[in-house]
Amino acid sequence: MRYLPACLSHRFPSSPSPRRLLGLVVATALATTSASAMAATEIEWWHAMGGSLGNKVNEIADDFNQSQSDYIIKPVFKGNYTETMTSAIAAFRAGKGPDIVQIFEVGTATMMGAKGAIVPVHQLMADYAPEQGAAFDPDAYLSAVTGYYTDRDGQMLSLPFNSSTPVTYVNKDVLAKAGVDSVPTTWQEMGDALKKVVDSGAAECGLTTTWPSWVMLENYSARNDIPFASKANGFAGVDARLEFNQTAVVDQIQRLDDWQADNRFVFGGRYDDAAPKFYSGECAMMMGSSASYAGVKESAKDFEFGVAPLPYDADVIDMPQNSIIGGASLWVLSGHDDAEYRGVAKFFQYLSSPEVQADWHQFTGYLPITTAAAELTRKQGFYAEHPGTDVAITQMTSATPTENSKGLRLGNMVQIRDVINEELEQIFSGDKSAQQGLDEAVERGNSLLEKFARRQG
Repeated sequence: MRYLPACLSHRFPSSPSPRRLLGLVVATALATTSASAMAATEIEWWHAMGGSLGNKVNEIADDFNQSQSDYIIKPVFKGNYTETMTSAIAAFRAGKGPDIVQIFEVGTATMMGAKGAIVPVHQLMADYAPEQGAAFDPDAYLSAVTGYYTDRDGQMLSLPFNSSTPVTYVNKDVLAKAGVDSVPTTWQEMGDALKKVVDSGAAECGLTTTWPSWVMLENYSARNDIPFASKANGFAGVDARLEFNQTAVVDQIQRLDDWQADNRFVFGGRYDDAAPKFYSGECAMMMGSSASYAGVKESAKDFEFGVAPLPYDADVIDMPQNSIIGGASLWVLSGHDDAEYRGVAKFFQYLSSPEVQADWHQFTGYLPITTAAAELTRKQGFYAEHPGTDVAITQMTSATPTENSKGLRLGNMVQIRDVINEELEQIFSGDKSAQQGLDEAVERGNSLLEKFARRQG
């Protein structure tokens, strides 16, 4: 009897059988586990990460849940970015919103405009992080990443989660065959290098790009420190208006259109449609998301590839600015109790830890959100073992963000990107000049901005 818990011994005057004893021990353990689970506060996290990324999200949640017993994070996949945001807004209006929701970067203005719907991260962490054993230090986060998600005073509104930035992927074999010794750092040098590629016959096409609006307009503007829109790209007010038809963006799009004549540039369509042109060796270079690294590595099997920063325009700027991010952040919805918010604060501390962030960064190719995570990744030898994976972080941190390179805070940005892509298709098909197409993109885009501003009214 000495091994039977004292709380049970008085109930059994005679020794139970070994099987019965085992059953009692198991039942007691299950009851204890059940009671502990019932005591834990559940926190619902809606996200848009499918496939292997969704599995990684589940792994992060499981690891957090096992690290403590007070809170249980429950990840829920809600479809793509648009579907996730739409579902969250509808659920909030019905009084059934999740605690945390992942929203893509172009939905930032919409989330800010949903008055009373969010709890800003800086407020959440100030109110609840100290109770969880640690103060919130906004300076620990990379300003070039968090800047997209801050208010006018630099206070964080949401927590960056999966952030990427465009880089240049290059086919090293093609460049060597064409006699191009190094990846160009300026658009002027790029033109000469691409001409060598095409003239030598090393590849049919010099350059293509994925996500053309994000890369060739939004990031071109940031990299060269020119405005994409007024009002500090929308950070200073919802009455911002698009301005890229009055800047060097017009010259850039005209340059790309001119390069189409000799295949130095080939337009490959929207989104990631152009990627196969690089994977197949048709194009020597491709501009695309840093988070595409794993996909490039898997798909570009017939040649050695490299990663380089986006070029800058030497006619516009002497030293390039940082590029801006894509991806998504985690927003906290209002309407929940203190226990849940304490759990969210504790989870955000866990998610921001160097170990978790370094692992997420190395697994996905997304940027780490803290300096410590980037330093840990370097110390672990990841960048040395995977050359090029540090290009994005270097590009993002090499310059202090300006009003033009902090990011975009524009309402209806999803629809504005669609408009820009439609006009780019007209330009690159020869139906409109660069100036005409961009003028119309601005006119149509400003109508969308005006509609958004009226709703904020």
